[in-house]
Amino acid sequence: MTFYDREAELEALETAYESGEAGYFVVYGRRRIGKTALLKEFCRERPHIYFLAAQESEQRQREKFVEQIAAHVDERPPRISGWEDALTYLAEKLQEKRLIVVIDEFPYLVAENESLPSYFQSFIDEQLSGTDSMLVLCGSSVSTMESEILGQESPLHGRRTGQIDLQPFSFGDARAVISYEFEDAVQSYSVTGGTAMYLTQFDYDRSLAENIKQEILSPTAMLYNEPAFLLRTELRSPARYLSILEAIATGHTTPNEIAGATGVGSGPLSKYLQTLRRLRLITRETPVTASTKQSKRSQYVVADEFLRFWFRFVEPNRSSIEEAPEMVYGGTIAPRLADHAAKTFEDICQEAVWEAIRQGELAPYADIGRWWYGEQEIDIVGLAPSDDRILFGECKWTTEPVGHGLVDSLTQKAADVRWGPANRTESFALFSRSGFVDGLADDIGENWSLFGPEELGALL
Repeated sequence: MTFYDREAELEALETAYESGEAGYFVVYGRRRIGKTALLKEFCRERPHIYFLAAQESEQRQREKFVEQIAAHVDERPPRISGWEDALTYLAEKLQEKRLIVVIDEFPYLVAENESLPSYFQSFIDEQLSGTDSMLVLCGSSVSTMESEILGQESPLHGRRTGQIDLQPFSFGDARAVISYEFEDAVQSYSVTGGTAMYLTQFDYDRSLAENIKQEILSPTAMLYNEPAFLLRTELRSPARYLSILEAIATGHTTPNEIAGATGVGSGPLSKYLQTLRRLRLITRETPVTASTKQSKRSQYVVADEFLRFWFRFVEPNRSSIEEAPEMVYGGTIAPRLADHAAKTFEDICQEAVWEAIRQGELAPYADIGRWWYGEQEIDIVGLAPSDDRILFGECKWTTEPVGHGLVDSLTQKAADVRWGPANRTESFALFSRSGFVDGLADDIGENWSLFGPEELGALL
């Protein structure tokens, strides 16, 4: 598989390695995000030992770890009786040769022995520190990595020389993979999102329709059962979580709406939502102007575009897909794909705002997000409290050019946003899939910015 981007992350790892001193790095992030690909690219031309942990007994995992070390130095594995012996054996080899040692899915080891971080603490303090080698602990269980490895209560706290919380590809980064023109690229990204595994499943020499039919709607395709498999990997009883994710993906975003759609009581629902947030499968949003993160106006959204697509179009239609996938695509997905992509387009426009700020096309803002109150909603609001400056933006994924109606509508809604003093400085931005009507740019003031497909394509 081709390795894409991740230049900043690779540079961080390479800088730590090139320092010539002992290094202990932590790499973590959600499943399928590309952690293993990143580490294998980093190790590719450097002497290394790569060990992938599995859900096996502690003794068998320890044996495999020692066998991996012995295979690298071409000798028979010694008999060891515990992790202390295994790490002492590793330390002996690090005295002989500079190595990168990667332990992937480290949480599987911790699950079998909660004392393991203490053994690694001793190894780092007493044995690794006297070498020029590098230890990398990697894991997909974000909660375990943050509590057992990075947390203040962990024996390993404060010992790392660096860490990477690997995130999905932004739309701008994903353009290195998606070779479609801008409009199809947005719709394709609304299907795969920025998760590396999903993004690279598509063959971009084929049409988007063919990719969806072959890579998602085929019962033999990897992506067909991926979300269910993902939840079974993370959770013992995934059924309730599946129904909650489907409810959120289909527009039930408040706790009351989710409870009504799933039949799950508010008490248990709170715990389910907390778990899904911990797994980074959903996020909790509040209006960007809310004075507290505990705002009662919070909404939940599925945090991954592919999961949002799957729970909206695949999970409810599995029986039909088994019998007639072509009909599901033509009758259910194709007519609604633009509506699905509209939400993704809003997120891409937020990304474009940050990029426009970096490039100096827009003034800087400290916080950018959505705003809503009652039935009123604004897609993008940017806040600059130190300057009493606010940005209002609307995003339209329509087949018709945007005209004066949207200008008037946004101006009216902006007056309802309670933030800052009465003499605040207001700026406006419009984002459009199909550009703008002739003459609009001449009719609006200098505090308005217009971003059509060409401008967005150039920014991203």
